[in-house]
Amino acid sequence: MSASEGRPIDRAYEQRPITALRGVGAALAQRLERLGVAQVQDLLFVLPLRYEDRTTVVRIGSLLPGMRAVVEGEIQLAQLTYRRRRQLQCSLSDGSGFLTLRFFHFSASQQQGLARGSRLRCFGEVRRGPQGLEMVHPEYRRVSAHEAPPEETLTPIYPLTEGVPQGRLRALIAQALSELDAAAVRDWVPEQVLRPLDLPPLREALRYVHRPPREAQLDELAAGRHPAQRRLAFEELLAHQASLRLLKRAARTDPAWPLDDPEGMAARLVTSLPFSLTGAQARALAEVESDLCSSAPMMRLIQGDVGCGKTVVAAIAAARAAGTGLQAALMAPTELLAEQHWRNLSEWLRPLGLPVALLTSGQPARARRSALESIASAEVRVIVGTHALFQEGVEFSRLVQESIEASRLALIIVDEQHRFGVQQRLRLREKGSKYGRIPHQLIMTATPIPRTLQMTAYADLDVSVIDELPPGRTPVQTVVVPEQRRAEIVARIVQVCRSGRQVYWVCPLIEESDELRSQAAEETAAALAQALPEVRVGLVHGRMPPAKKDAAMLAFKAGSLQLLVATTVIEVGVDVPNATLMVIENAERMGLAQLHQLRGRVGRGAEASTCVLLYRAPLSPLARQRLQVIRESNDGFEIARRDLELRGPGELLGTRQTGLAQLRVADLMRDADLLPRVQEAAELLIAKYPDNIAALAARWIGSGEQYARVG
Repeated sequence: MSASEGRPIDRAYEQRPITALRGVGAALAQRLERLGVAQVQDLLFVLPLRYEDRTTVVRIGSLLPGMRAVVEGEIQLAQLTYRRRRQLQCSLSDGSGFLTLRFFHFSASQQQGLARGSRLRCFGEVRRGPQGLEMVHPEYRRVSAHEAPPEETLTPIYPLTEGVPQGRLRALIAQALSELDAAAVRDWVPEQVLRPLDLPPLREALRYVHRPPREAQLDELAAGRHPAQRRLAFEELLAHQASLRLLKRAARTDPAWPLDDPEGMAARLVTSLPFSLTGAQARALAEVESDLCSSAPMMRLIQGDVGCGKTVVAAIAAARAAGTGLQAALMAPTELLAEQHWRNLSEWLRPLGLPVALLTSGQPARARRSALESIASAEVRVIVGTHALFQEGVEFSRLVQESIEASRLALIIVDEQHRFGVQQRLRLREKGSKYGRIPHQLIMTATPIPRTLQMTAYADLDVSVIDELPPGRTPVQTVVVPEQRRAEIVARIVQVCRSGRQVYWVCPLIEESDELRSQAAEETAAALAQALPEVRVGLVHGRMPPAKKDAAMLAFKAGSLQLLVATTVIEVGVDVPNATLMVIENAERMGLAQLHQLRGRVGRGAEASTCVLLYRAPLSPLARQRLQVIRESNDGFEIARRDLELRGPGELLGTRQTGLAQLRVADLMRDADLLPRVQEAAELLIAKYPDNIAALAARWIGSGEQYARVG
């Protein structure tokens, strides 16, 4: 039955637990949960990463190193050897040549099954070995001399989790596939949507992607362009789009505080600022203020390039909340950035008589206690902090109005939103909503988001774009220099410091370990201090105590340090207009968005600034492309577009942390042509088939649909 026929929805089959399958007990079910498999139908949507052709037996005599092939033959010799470690070696022959099978891990029963005279069919990668060609730990099974061909279909290679080997997962998926005709997963996409796209029905698409016929084109499957894959990509994109839109619509019915600002704080702040807003800032502010005056909660994203002035717009929004007698909280991903925001907001709001509280986990106990008391009593109306804002023990002030008790937390501002996990943002939102009113949400990102990505990942948000830099900024010149010319760069630092300017030196991205990064930074700082005795060198890295880190940053900002050696912790939020040179080591290992963010720390004044990208040869083709893009462009939106092409949406959005738009089969660049039809289909589902959206969300997103509430 098609979902579009309007009959009552029976989801009993789709909700069968995975333990309903033969051989799946509690322990295996727990392991499968790590793959997102809780119900039988979930297995069908664990989609192959790639395919292998095991449909043809290859003669041993025609094997070449590097091939992955199926071979069949008889074991001529099996022996235990003890070279370095115990191993079982079997010599397999099919009359055209010999192949060594090498096993390091084997049981006694396996050893018996691999005795001389046994006939095996094996699959594995062919390598050069001490006695000629070999396979190490191939997949194998015993066969008769007249066994049928190896496989009728291409073999899928699935994503795995610990304790669920490839063969076991294939067998479970085969069980689920065998039920497709009898009970079947439901097709929740109406026929009227699919017909114009010429895409196959869901069952047909699922069968094809799990068991492509031997004549299937591997290159088409690898590129994700087969109609069966496109059918699943369309449904996945539709699940995300419709869920986000439905949640956005539902959010409009929630109650929020209308921030009418009777004290006129927002207007007074604009007047007192030592600079004028740019046209783009004024336009974004007008959109924000229009939302804030509504009794429905704002859900708005402000995106703009590094240094475009998003924080000022956020500060004016916070002043509007304060001018209504309510509270605003700004959450930043790092203590360094939270402290920077706190200093800026304190400076801007001081003329209005509005103190700003700072709340971070690294604060001294007395300062933290004082901040908590002032937040709970509404003594302060503007609060800046890290994830510490939503920890237990943090209570925002409450207000009784018309016999309803509600939190005074009326506005949540989230900076660099993609750096927060979804649950963190949800918990901050709940701080305000548990007393009957939903806080307005203003989300800021300095990662410009291409429209393709925005349409899918942020369909639940209204978007404001600040596409203009403040006047007086000089574009940063970017040069790409090999590591061998390091001495020239060090000499250049002396000249810059003698002229009264300052320098950043960003340390190599060696590992994903804070400890190793910090060690590299310390060693680099020591080496530069020795090489440049006349230059005052400072150091900042993520493992330093917050007070020490803050002291170094303040000293650099004040000019008492001339050269600041740092890890990528300075990527966001540090504003030192006197810094005109940045050196980034191992630039070839960083993504475009990160390089652009780092480069944005210089060029913040009227002086000409330079960013030097030091690289180590040889460069991979991808690294070469990245460095070329960053050298040629200062436009954050163009860089984001190219970053999306080169890296994909997952890294650009930081979805590994957030779970946002973690697409299993769809690809936002490859499938961009589907997006207009996806949007139309989402509107149709919302209007005519709202129950189908929940089923699609459960299938493709699971419990992750809640992320839509927090951007």
